Amino acid sequence: MQRVRPGLKKKTRKMASHIVGYPRMGPKRELKFALESFWDGKSSADDLQKVATDLRRAIWKQMADAGIKYIPSNTFSYYDQVLDTTAMLGAVPERYNYTGGEIGFDTYFSMARGNASVPAMEMTKWFDTNYHFIVPELGPHTKFSYSSHKAVSEYKEAKALGIETAPVLIGPVTYLLLSKPARGVEKSFSPLSLLNSILPVYKEVIAELKEAGASWIQFDEPTLVKDLESYQIEAFTKAYSELESSLSGLDVLIETYFADVPAETYKTITALKSVSGFGFDLIRGTKTVDLIKTVGFPAGKYLFAGVVDGRNIWANDLASSLTTLAALEAIVGKDKLVVSTSCSLMHTAVDLVNETKLDNEIKSWLAFAAQKVVEVNALAKALAGHKDEAFFSANAAAQSSRKSSPRVTNQEVQKAAAALKGSDHRRATNVSARLDAQQKKLNLPILPTTTIGSFPQTMDLRRVRREYKAKKISEEEYVKAITEEISKVVKLQEEFDIDVLVHGEPERNDMVEYFGEQLSGFAFTVNGWVQSYGSRCVKPPIIYGDVSRPTAMTVFWSKLAQSMTARPMKGMLTGPVTILNWSFVRNDQPRFETCYQIALAIKKEVEDLEAAGIQVIQIDEAALREGLPLRKSEEAFYLDWAVHSFRITNCGVQDTTQIHTHMCYSNFNDIIHSIIDMDADVITIENSRSDEKLLSVFREGVKYGAGIGPGVYDIHSPRIPTTEEIADRINKMLAVLETNILWVNPDCGLKTRKYAEVKPALTNMVAAAKLLRTQLASAK
Repeated sequence: MQRVRPGLKKKTRKMASHIVGYPRMGPKRELKFALESFWDGKSSADDLQKVATDLRRAIWKQMADAGIKYIPSNTFSYYDQVLDTTAMLGAVPERYNYTGGEIGFDTYFSMARGNASVPAMEMTKWFDTNYHFIVPELGPHTKFSYSSHKAVSEYKEAKALGIETAPVLIGPVTYLLLSKPARGVEKSFSPLSLLNSILPVYKEVIAELKEAGASWIQFDEPTLVKDLESYQIEAFTKAYSELESSLSGLDVLIETYFADVPAETYKTITALKSVSGFGFDLIRGTKTVDLIKTVGFPAGKYLFAGVVDGRNIWANDLASSLTTLAALEAIVGKDKLVVSTSCSLMHTAVDLVNETKLDNEIKSWLAFAAQKVVEVNALAKALAGHKDEAFFSANAAAQSSRKSSPRVTNQEVQKAAAALKGSDHRRATNVSARLDAQQKKLNLPILPTTTIGSFPQTMDLRRVRREYKAKKISEEEYVKAITEEISKVVKLQEEFDIDVLVHGEPERNDMVEYFGEQLSGFAFTVNGWVQSYGSRCVKPPIIYGDVSRPTAMTVFWSKLAQSMTARPMKGMLTGPVTILNWSFVRNDQPRFETCYQIALAIKKEVEDLEAAGIQVIQIDEAALREGLPLRKSEEAFYLDWAVHSFRITNCGVQDTTQIHTHMCYSNFNDIIHSIIDMDADVITIENSRSDEKLLSVFREGVKYGAGIGPGVYDIHSPRIPTTEEIADRINKMLAVLETNILWVNPDCGLKTRKYAEVKPALTNMVAAAKLLRTQLASAK
């Protein structure tokens, strides 16, 4: 059934509706290609700005035409919104040689990506999402100045088009709580101590917005959903009290998302005098509804009710949402309730209209960002007494269709998952004994070298995959092309003298999409792209039903690659938790049940790889830390089923089969004991871009007995590290880790890099490992 899309063609009366934020990349990744063209020197800054301007204006117009009353501005970004705030505050680390004035692209992108002479700033996950942000580096001597007028210029741009917007700023307290001490600053330094230093810049921005005619300003303060110390909660009172006079005459919205707001925090922020409205995520924060009912809501304030899910692609259950809204309206008052998304829509795909190949039944169950805008306004109109009966009826039919569809349920899969209870699925032998057995078989040198999996994805390689999918070349031609690429990658690694090889993953566009395409219970989009960081976009699969593995997925390519070399060749798999966290997951059963189903499917693949003679199998769990709940009370349950899911995948292999896993771009120190509990033989883990903070865990006495490869260089930067630089990093690792467990590898896969960068970087990496081997041998 085709979804009804009212209100997109003609202007409608604006009801109390609000969008927290919107996807930036464009319906067909227009910004991605513009950024990469600019970075490669193929287009100018003017060209990039024109693409960005066209996208921004199209987004504003779409929301205005749909009848949205509170339209956000300054949510568009060339990299990420936290880096935009760093630019606004002029908080540029000294190594970038910023001398003041308006921050331009050179400084901005150097902070994000590094340059030939200095590395990039740290990148980490945005709360529990697959979106990344650039971590601010601050110290007691950081100088702040108003250095980017982006928020004001975008507000003026929209206003000139006749569109009134609510400029969005990352709130001052969240910005500081997401920051870290700069290089050379004591690790005990608290960036929150700089609150009084950054508020003058916020005052300048507010003054300019007020002068430009803004009536609302939205401050995103998502750290409010976390378990904060009392002094951190008090910082919000201090900040908004200090800004109160500057905000006079403006309506102010404090927006939260991704979880419930704790009770004490809720009481504190709803007491803020300078704030006119509060936005809450009522999808992932259902307990906040109870707080509003039991604690109450301040009279005269606006409640921005996030009832439309900004992080998933399922059509809203409009009837259920309307019931929730009616109950809230009875508490806060008819003219004080605003229908909103639960968070920014940047975490979902852009427009379902672009999906011409998606199954019609499944398509009727979905809503992408454009459809969610319509849902928000439809709910606002219904709440105001102007219910679109046809739209609600179509929605109810889609909800019913999904619940009753036989393609959602597989009894055999559910029975197998239920049978997992009662076992912790650990391998029979401890890791020390397994490593000894594996070494006898693999005969690796000390400080063995490897890479994480992928090699550069060239234009020719992408063309081959694209033409094969479009049936423009035969399967025979496709296999020949991929085989030639694998052969090239294997020979290169042998030339570099890498010890444990990979096949380079030329058959895969994406590590999750590739597996989802071969598992039952998954659906795929053509243009369902979501930004991960910078220009990097992913196309999350849609898990709509029970998951199983009909046939082997990687065995053919892994056997082929192993036949090309005498060195160990890693079988490359994506783990169940990462497939789960990097997909749009069904919301009709608990996430852990879906994860167990995926684990059983991956287990079959692991066993088939082992039977095919693959001695080293890597099961990536890059997103395990990402899924950690934001509230401490929920962490243990998540870690229990997530770690268990990983162990299920490889519990049946022989002691001589070496199981690797990989994790990247998150703070792992607080879950190190769960990582140990995964019981992998070797873990490769991001380290270099985060200033090697992972090593601090081992300095503090945590004993790690399995193999471990903290990344020795950052692959998300085009910068090529020297042999000496890598050797220095390895020496730092040897100071806290045993020689016999340390591996040498990059931070992550190499698919986003060019061969001109990869070849010298890997050459230097192997040279550094050999240098250290020689030094260690002579020291005996």
